[in-house]
Amino acid sequence: MIQATIISSFERCINYKRSRFGVVLLLTCFFVINNAKGQDMKLWYNEPAKAWVEALPLGNSRLGAMVYGIPKREELQLNEETIWGGGPHRNDNPRALQTLPEAQKLVFEGKTKEADKLVNENFFTKIHGMPYQTAGSVILKFPGHEKNASYYRELDINRAVALTRYNVDGVTYTRETFSSFVDNVIIMRITASKKGSVNFDLSYTKPAPFKVFAKNSVLIMEGKGASHEGVEAKIIYQTHSAVKTTDGKVSLNDSTISVAGATVATLYISIGTNFIDYKTVGADYEKKADAYLAAAITKDYNIAIKNHSSFYAKQFNRFKLDLGKNAEASKLPTTQRIINYHTTQDPSLVTLLAQFGRYLLISSSQPGGQAANLQGIWCNAMYPPWDSKYTININAEMNYWPAEITNLSDNHKPFIQMVKELSQSGRETAKVMYGADGWTAHHNTDIWRVTGPIDFAAAGMWPTGGAWVSQHLWEHYLYTGDKKYLADVYPAMKGSADFFLSSLIKHPSNGWMVVSPSISPEQGPLSAGTTMDNQLVFDILTRTAEANRILGGDAAYRAKLLAMVKKLAPMQIGKYTQLQEWLEDIDDPKNEHRHVSHLYGLYPGDQVSPYTHPKLFEAARNSLIYRGDKATGWSIGWKVNLWARLLDGNHAYTIVNNMLTLAGGDNRDGRTYPNMFTAHPPFQIDGNFGLTAGVAEMILQSHDGAVHLLPAIPDIWKDGSVSGIVARGGYEFAIKWKNGEVIEVSVLSKLGGNLRLRAYNELKAAHLQPAKGSNPNTLFTKPKIADPLISDKASFKGTCLKKVYEYDLTTRAGGRYIIFSK
Repeated sequence: MIQATIISSFERCINYKRSRFGVVLLLTCFFVINNAKGQDMKLWYNEPAKAWVEALPLGNSRLGAMVYGIPKREELQLNEETIWGGGPHRNDNPRALQTLPEAQKLVFEGKTKEADKLVNENFFTKIHGMPYQTAGSVILKFPGHEKNASYYRELDINRAVALTRYNVDGVTYTRETFSSFVDNVIIMRITASKKGSVNFDLSYTKPAPFKVFAKNSVLIMEGKGASHEGVEAKIIYQTHSAVKTTDGKVSLNDSTISVAGATVATLYISIGTNFIDYKTVGADYEKKADAYLAAAITKDYNIAIKNHSSFYAKQFNRFKLDLGKNAEASKLPTTQRIINYHTTQDPSLVTLLAQFGRYLLISSSQPGGQAANLQGIWCNAMYPPWDSKYTININAEMNYWPAEITNLSDNHKPFIQMVKELSQSGRETAKVMYGADGWTAHHNTDIWRVTGPIDFAAAGMWPTGGAWVSQHLWEHYLYTGDKKYLADVYPAMKGSADFFLSSLIKHPSNGWMVVSPSISPEQGPLSAGTTMDNQLVFDILTRTAEANRILGGDAAYRAKLLAMVKKLAPMQIGKYTQLQEWLEDIDDPKNEHRHVSHLYGLYPGDQVSPYTHPKLFEAARNSLIYRGDKATGWSIGWKVNLWARLLDGNHAYTIVNNMLTLAGGDNRDGRTYPNMFTAHPPFQIDGNFGLTAGVAEMILQSHDGAVHLLPAIPDIWKDGSVSGIVARGGYEFAIKWKNGEVIEVSVLSKLGGNLRLRAYNELKAAHLQPAKGSNPNTLFTKPKIADPLISDKASFKGTCLKKVYEYDLTTRAGGRYIIFSK
């Protein structure tokens, strides 16, 4: 527990100058943060896309489109969230149960090669999950547009609209495209500055068999998902396209729509599939596609785009960010800005990338839809990298790290729904493969919610996936305080906890209860009691126990959970003063693997605190240093968050720099493509979401018993502002800072209760009281972790932390509070 003074053991490391500013608390309305005037929320280019990673993404969660912006041959590459290979299926191997004791015995004996062979032969099937797949493309051919001038294209993430504009023979052509959140179709309006100048042919293409036919005034493509790994294709879909003009002529045959002599032409694209839910197909896909199109095409275009952008803006505009601006740098096309970033250090490009992550989450994850997959909803292949599935040993979870903190809580719901569905499908896996209660999932799943292991032992023998995805159920509660919601998801949390209550096994060497066989993702060999597993099991058991208490559940069951917690292995600090990744002290300080799984307890978990366990904090820092600063795109996104949790803003900023390196072509070290998709490489969307969460985590943290203002601001962002950033406990903040210090804060307390504030500069006001004792707000309560075991070879140097001040403020639900400098 920190008092309002400081942690005295670190005081010698601090050269702190007391702020001359005081603070006053007022029960008034929010102050308005002056976001950077004219801040550029556009990606823009002076040439068409030459590759998919240069095209611009649009989405309404269900329908995705990549817009190339090519004058002579426009391509709208399409996706629909339920077009996947295969169909409802399972991948449990019943031989696992009978070989489980032998696999555990081999692991305990250190015979990892034998264990690996046994597990590969008996735990896996030939089914490794189904691929997410493209719906094909709409192609628009514009005769005579090969030579053009004054070319410009953009993606306006303030409006969720893409635009292409160019000139041919003195005529200006403009294409405006969006995936409507309101009308559930993709709409493109094509206009010419000279009457009757719009002429084009529309057709379809797809890298798989399809058929095309005309019906009434609609051109229809019918396709299906692919059969894969012996699972028959069950998804069937239709894409319906129609064009409406105010003048000119629209004609149709069985392969093409032709438009001639128009001034304005509006294209509508609708897609319907036969998907019903993860267990069922059979919906009338033609009827769905037709209904969406018929409703949309009757609406006035100006009203349609206004309604679309208004819907989107209600979500996007909740969060504003200003990290400063480099006026000259921001005048350049986006590709050039990325190329120049290491020279310009343009802070507004970081702002754009962070907000682009929010744009992508809004565009790929709306309530009622599917969760964003490894590529969100944007995929141009039938067999994309890693099948574009849900990798739940970090990547799928990372997609949702920015949801709560950047004010997109509702957009978290598709992932929460996926967890609830996994908690049902995973019961069979727990029973058949482990003879266990509850439910489990391994490191990967798909739209059909398979929960058996996928790939091979060194990557897929990880039965702790259910524990990780279940943490999102609890985190959503901590931000919302919604007990009705908690009651709804409690069975899924309990089911995950029950799996571990019934499947943990006593380690013969030390008596700890461990997960076995398992791995530390994605690093073999097979192990027992890896640090990440121990951390995840600790969280699911303690959080389920707390949910049980809040909901007035069975006290005996709660006691059973907490009794098991005491039998788990504590974290350990090894001979290199590192946080051990395994029970054995075998970490290699030269290992630069992209996964840093044992640091889950630092982020996104909350078990490693600089204030309650400084030696663990130092050990985690050492582990991260050993892993290095460069990695794949998603790992870079994770490392930004980890360095933010280590309260080192300048190091976190170094990792941001590593992300903002142009990818594409022959540059395998690049991590951001021209269209600002992040690169593994190839493209994975989790890097975008991880970066967005990391920037927010540098500005505000609320996991460690208090709301910490500006915990990890780098020197280069010395002045800035944010509004709409959200803390656990239901607090929404607006913050202004200057010279790295808080100067103005506005708080909306949605739930009421005690607000504990932590800051590096003093906050003085009559209504603020120095913090005393533990935070009484139960949404900030953390279970006590066991003290770590420490190698006698470890050598601690101490960690220089800034002096912190803590204050308590009693708030009422709906109250707005302002704290500002004198």
